[in-house]
Amino acid sequence: MATVGMGDIKKGVRLELDGNPYKVIEFQHVKPGKGAAFVRIKIRNLSSGKVIEKTVHAGDKFEVPNLEQKKMQYLYDDGDFLQFMDMETYDQIGLSKEQVGDLFDFMIDGMQTDILFHNGKAIAVEIPQTVELKVVETPPNFKGDSQGGKKPATLESGAVIQVPFHILEGDTVKVDTTEGKYLEKVK
Repeated sequence: MATVGMGDIKKGVRLELDGNPYKVIEFQHVKPGKGAAFVRIKIRNLSSGKVIEKTVHAGDKFEVPNLEQKKMQYLYDDGDFLQFMDMETYDQIGLSKEQVGDLFDFMIDGMQTDILFHNGKAIAVEIPQTVELKVVETPPNFKGDSQGGKKPATLESGAVIQVPFHILEGDTVKVDTTEGKYLEKVK
């Protein structure tokens, strides 16, 4: 099986630790005045979403996790689980809201997603970094609203984000799903 060493570590690399898959979200190469160099990493558990910090030394090796990614369609929320369908086999699986995390705020029925499987078990969902969603509710504009100001807007997915004053109900906006921020109005 393939391994990841200290020199292979960079943002986005996936590794296995204690049987759990992790993804590197931050790393810092440290070369102290005395002693050997090492790497400080922040890694996110792909199953639980928890972030931990770890120090990696020159001889440390990690297994590459057995991960498989499948294109699936988000169908609906049944109250307990979010239901997804494999686009090729039409098999359905359910994931809890904890497994999906904050991405659920930007998901709408019928959306294409990538489901991450670890040793055959679905563990996480990935959606595009930017999505286009319709504004369903936002306060009206008033004379004197300043340029550069923001107001809350509820999107069709249920998420509430801050948008510029010129955005109105019915407009479609592009949203960054990792930051939960307005990017631009879609024409």
